Formats: sequence, C-alpha cells, structure tokens
Amino acid sequence: MSRIYAGVDLGGTTAKLGLFKEDGALVTKWEIPTRKEDAGRHVCPDIAESIKKNMKEAGLVLSDLAGAGIGVPGPIRPDGYVEVIVNIGIHDWNPVKELSELLGGIPVKGGNDANVAALGEMWQGGGKGYRDVVAVTLGTGVGGGVILDGHIVAGSKGMGGEIGHMVMDWNWPEPEACNCGNRGCLEQIASATGVARIARRFMRESDRPSVLRDKADVTAKDVFDAAKAGDSLAEEVADYCMMYLGRALAYVSQVVDPQVFVIGGGVSKAGQYLLDLLQKHYDPLIVLTKEKAKLALATLGNDAGIYGSAKMIIDEN
Repeated sequence: MSRIYAGVDLGGTTAKLGLFKEDGALVTKWEIPTRKEDAGRHVCPDIAESIKKNMKEAGLVLSDLAGAGIGVPGPIRPDGYVEVIVNIGIHDWNPVKELSELLGGIPVKGGNDANVAALGEMWQGGGKGYRDVVAVTLGTGVGGGVILDGHIVAGSKGMGGEIGHMVMDWNWPEPEACNCGNRGCLEQIASATGVARIARRFMRESDRPSVLRDKADVTAKDVFDAAKAGDSLAEEVADYCMMYLGRALAYVSQVVDPQVFVIGGGVSKAGQYLLDLLQKHYDPLIVLTKEKAKLALATLGNDAGIYGSAKMIIDEN
C-alpha cells in the first residue's frame, strides 16, 4: 500500500478533508462541520475522528497514514502555534501538536489557508509545472499566497502574501474603511465586494444607462457579465478595478519574480476576459525583462486547500 497523507482545510463553517497518495492522487475527500462551541475545543478531535473513520471506509488502517497537513484561516507560526482564529473563536492554540497526538503521533504540518491553497495550485492546479507561483484569490476579500522554489513564503509573522491589504489608493473616495482599518486597500477595489462597491459608485456619479441599474443588489458577477455583453459602464467598472489589481501584480512581480500568477476565487469565473484586463495593466509596468510572469486561472476551486495541506506534509517526509 502507498503511503497516505491527509490534507485538512479548516474553515469557519466547515473543515474540508482529503486523503492523498504521495504522487498527488486523491483517494477520497469529504467535509465536516466546524464546531465553534466551547472555544473550539472540538475542532481537532472532530478532524481526527473523521480521518480515522474515512480511512477505515477506504479500506485503510491508521498505520497507513504517514502524515497530515492543516491549513488554518489566520497566521500560524512555524511551531504550529496560533494566537487567534477570529472566525472560529480559538485563542492560544496549537492544532499541529494536538492533531499529531490525536492521530498517534504522526508528523503534522500547519500553514495559513491562503498560502496552503497557493501550494495546492502549484502542485496539481493552475500553477502545475512551475516552482515560483503567486496565487491570488478574489472573493469576499483578496487573499494571496507566495510559493518560491516550491516552498511557501510565510514571512516572520505568517503575513506573507497578504496582498489584499496593500494600500493602492491613499485618496480612496469611499467613506468606509477596509476591515483592516486602512482605506484604499486592494481588497476594497478588486475583491467581489470591491467590484460591486465601485459599480454602485460609478452609477451614483453618472446618469449613463446600464443594465446594472436594473439590479436590486449588484454583484461582481453582474458587472463582468454586463461588461462581456458590451455594457459601457460595466466595462469601465471592470477595467478600473482590474487596473489596480494589474498594478498590484506588477509590484509583487518586482519583489518576488514569480513564473506565474494563478488567479482564483469567485471573480476569476470571468475567465479570459478578466485575464485580458489584467494583462493590459500588468504588462506596461514590467520593463526589466521580456519574459513576463504568466497569468493563469486557478483550477482546483475549493479543493486547493486540501491539496496544499497534503503537499506540505509530503514535502516534510
């Protein structure tokens, strides 16, 4: 029997889990609820019991499990210590140590969920075939993960890859601040919520006709669908938002020099239209090399985290 590795992607609502062979072949995947009560003390025991149960159902025994990786939604130190996970309510926790003990002392490795997802996309997703990858997730916020020479760059405090909180516009015209407290963060402009916010602003500031005005609560999907259909106001919104993201990618490229940017999250469903907009604003800012980083779409979707978590521990063994 090939050695088996578990990948865990811990979220505030559910934990996604998978069992993998060393070559990346997925044996099985599933998810369980994340129980937040009692300050999250059930989280690791639930994960451990679920792994044991699903291994048995797959005809495996615990001794087949060579290691486990876990991605958590927050900064995590190299020793596995987590100061706080806000959306679960856990403080002063070491999921690496606890999960290892619950699984019979096997090796366990922990990482930030965005970084782990980036590793998954490098291994078996949109960044496959590359070793230097920056993954960008465009969802409710803007997440990022940096992989250099095949390894996660987490930084000294676990904040590596937090490109969503790069301040892109000091003169941000919207009254509300970003969740981090700053104004003009990339997350306020290029996330799904940011694109919708910019659309509402453009509609307030102009009386130009647009199909977006027929939407009770405009979304980023509405904006990109309308832009693809030739709606001029929607085209302007999409171009404005992706101008900032394209610039951000160029700034990141000058620092870490990736081979490829992998774009995921709900906004990435705009597909090639999105990539073309980004390329338009990215290319002119990269002048020191003709070999610019490729822009690609993520392919693993919600499974990127479990792939990356498994890859993390496979690389340790």
